[in-house]
Amino acid sequence: MKRQLANHALNPVGLGCMNVAWAYGNAPSRADAVALFRHALDQGCAHFDTANIYGGGTSEEILGEAIMDRRGEFFLATKTGIVVDGPRRGIDCSPEAITASLDASLKRLGTDHVDLFYMHRFDPKVPIADSVGAMARAIEAGKIGAYGVSEWSAAHIREAHAVHPMAAVQTEYSLWTRNVELGVLEATKELGIALVAFSPVARGALGGELTDTGTLAERDLRRTHPRFLPGNWEKNLELIGQFNALAAEANVAPAQLALCWVLSRGENVHVIPGTRSIGHWRENNASAGLEIDPALLERAGALINQRTVSGHRYPEVMRNTIDTEDFA
Repeated sequence: MKRQLANHALNPVGLGCMNVAWAYGNAPSRADAVALFRHALDQGCAHFDTANIYGGGTSEEILGEAIMDRRGEFFLATKTGIVVDGPRRGIDCSPEAITASLDASLKRLGTDHVDLFYMHRFDPKVPIADSVGAMARAIEAGKIGAYGVSEWSAAHIREAHAVHPMAAVQTEYSLWTRNVELGVLEATKELGIALVAFSPVARGALGGELTDTGTLAERDLRRTHPRFLPGNWEKNLELIGQFNALAAEANVAPAQLALCWVLSRGENVHVIPGTRSIGHWRENNASAGLEIDPALLERAGALINQRTVSGHRYPEVMRNTIDTEDFA
C-alpha cells in the first residue's frame, strides 16, 4: 500500500532520524545508530527523515556514514530554518540561510542532492515568496527534488503553494495531537500535498512501555513537556492503559495501533516514527501491512483526543515558534 511523496511511491511508514542524536536523553553509540540505519535499509525502509539541528548535524553525518553508499535505494529528507548556535536561538528562513544550510547538509550527508527539503518552522520575518524562491532555485539546481514545510498553518501553506507547488507538510499528528485537523489536513488533501506525521506514537507515550516519566533521562525533552509532567501524566496514563487494552483486542502492539490510526486519516498521510531500537523499527515498519477494524480505530480516536488528553503538547517557550493552528 504505497503512497505518493514528492513524486515517489513509498511505504507510508518511514524512519525519523532525530532519536539517534538528540532530544530523548543519552544518544546511542554511533555504531548502534549506524547499525539501525543499515538494518532498516536492508529490510526495505525507503524513507529516512532528518534535520540539520538533530545533534548539531550529527544525525545527518551518521546517515552519510551508514547508507549514503546506497543513495539510489531510498528517499532522503532533511530540514532547515531552526537556528541553534550556542546562546543564539531562533528561526531563519531567509534565502541566504536556506542556501547555506542546504550546502552544509549535503556536505554532512555526503550526497549531491536530497529528495525533499523542509523549512522546519515558519519565519514571519521573511516574505513567503522569498523563502519559496530559494527552494525553487535549489530545485532548478538539482540540489533538492522538492520542498516542504513543517508546523505551518493552512493559510501559509496555501500561500507558499501558490508561489511554487509544495510536495509535503510535516507536522505532529497522533491520537493525542490533532492540531492538523483544524485546517492543515484538509488543505493538504485539497492541494495534493503529502502530510508527513512526526511523533505519531505520541513521543513514545503510546508505545506500550513508558509508565513512569520519572525514569526519563535528565536531558530528555519530555521532562519539560506538559503532558508528561506530574498532574497531567497520571491522567494521561489512565487513557494509555485503556488504549493498550484496545491494542490487545486488535492483537497488535500499542505502537502499531497508534500508527494505523494516523495512517487511516487519509491516503496522503505518511508517518515517520523515530526509534533507536531495531526491534521497535521492525514493529513500526510492519504497521503498513496491518488491517485493523475501522470501528476499533474509531474507538481509539474517541478514547484519546484533544478533549480527553491533559496538558498542552508543547511548553510555553516553544509555542511561539509554532504556526500550526492551535486549540483554544
